[in-house]
Amino acid sequence: MAETIQSLDQLAALKPAAPEAPKYIQKLDKQGRAYATGKRKDAVARVWIKPGAGRIVINDRTIETYFARPVLRMLIQQPLDKANRKGQYDVTCTVSGGGLSGQAGAVRHGLSKALTNFEPDLRSVLKREGFLTRDSRVVERKKYGKAKARRSFQFSKR
Repeated sequence: MAETIQSLDQLAALKPAAPEAPKYIQKLDKQGRAYATGKRKDAVARVWIKPGAGRIVINDRTIETYFARPVLRMLIQQPLDKANRKGQYDVTCTVSGGGLSGQAGAVRHGLSKALTNFEPDLRSVLKREGFLTRDSRVVERKKYGKAKARRSFQFSKR
């Protein structure tokens, strides 16, 4: 049967060792690229990164032509800025679904995940900024008897 414990010191000795933090490893394909999928609203982005001059290509177009608004370009480059890796990686993306804002968020999410696959040490920096968390907010569905998800039709006494 189990031994009886006489003091608190003996109790501490019975405590199991704390589990180690998981070790993240580098995940690269045969061309030396890291891949990840990012999502936001209805948009899905497939992102590949490899060491390079810092070119960002989205759906075979440059970032300046695909995302004309400077706010969306800044949103995409946030993970590279926070990780101090601006101009060190070539980024290639294919994006589908949603609007431009959702697509920019999906590219940012995918780029953050791809950076952690290429350099696992960056995970803590990107996780602290919230770039690795999928924004789960999506459009609420339309209900029957309503004009939209919650908006009622205009009331008239007549």
